[in-house]
Amino acid sequence: MEKTEESNSFKVTGLDQTSMERCQRRWMQIAKPLYGLGRLEYAIIQIAGITGNEKVSIDKKALIVMCADNGVVEEGVSQTDSSVTAVVTDNFAEGKTSACLMSRRAGVDVFPIDIGVQTKTKVYEDKVAWGTRNMAKGPAMSKKEAQEAIHAGIRAAWRCRELGYQILLTGEMGIGNTTTSSAVVSVLLGKDPKEVTGKGAGLSDEGLLRKQQVIRTAIQRNRPDPQDPLDVLAKVGGLDIGGLAGVFLGGAMYRIPVVMDGFISAAAALVACQIEPKVSDYILPSHLSGEGGMSLVLKELGKEPFLHCGMKLGEGTGAVALMPLLDMVLEVYRHMPDFDGIQIEAYQPL
Repeated sequence: MEKTEESNSFKVTGLDQTSMERCQRRWMQIAKPLYGLGRLEYAIIQIAGITGNEKVSIDKKALIVMCADNGVVEEGVSQTDSSVTAVVTDNFAEGKTSACLMSRRAGVDVFPIDIGVQTKTKVYEDKVAWGTRNMAKGPAMSKKEAQEAIHAGIRAAWRCRELGYQILLTGEMGIGNTTTSSAVVSVLLGKDPKEVTGKGAGLSDEGLLRKQQVIRTAIQRNRPDPQDPLDVLAKVGGLDIGGLAGVFLGGAMYRIPVVMDGFISAAAALVACQIEPKVSDYILPSHLSGEGGMSLVLKELGKEPFLHCGMKLGEGTGAVALMPLLDMVLEVYRHMPDFDGIQIEAYQPL
């Protein structure tokens, strides 16, 4: 993506209704009970509307993993310190993470991006900063850095489009990012941190209370404007959240479906949709994360998750887990005979 293409104007158009109607007609003609595959049928219709083609294909799948450190880890909001971010990021380069192993089975190509790890890593680098600052003491980043993080995500979506990928999955790696995500969601939804903050990677009850208070302090000190999602991202967010918000925006700009993973990914989707509401049409939810604020974000976005597994691993694992399900549904959509083909009377909607 050329620098000249980077601006704060995100051109997103609506779904292609003609392609959606053709896709719907195909589902109605398939020799099976009407609506028998439930919301999975609509997922295919939605993808037809996104791409403008009822001949839906998601054979080429890309998982974009944004990796970044968060200065707020200094406040003891996680079981581990920031050094783990770099270790796991390097494991992505070697294909040794949970998301990598699951992706190998699901036919997903993984693209980790160092958008803000505090040390040098082995993965593709589009680094905005060497981690964010401690939001409990001041803004996590400048507005310019927040904008740059979003544009890094748009560039990632553009690169994947140029490589022929037909669906994008979102993932992240960054110690402390459930704290930043909870802060972003708290401000944008107008909720007390207690309502949207979970234990992340295994905090104790005492640790959870400390985490909630750190978020409360950061919001009070930085006073992010809930009407300005970029201001919220800059003051209490993270570079990984900004990058993923850019992936959601880029997917909508380039008409590629984007699969939302868990809570961090959902916080990024919330930022993207508040920047440009039409982005919501381009998002497919994957699962209901075990983090407390996830259901509130899904409700705000008008999304219902396909999987209810209590997952809270991150990395994009929930998004990857949805792929075999969509592949199976597409197999029916593409290859199941219609009613005429098997010479039985078609079901009628009643």
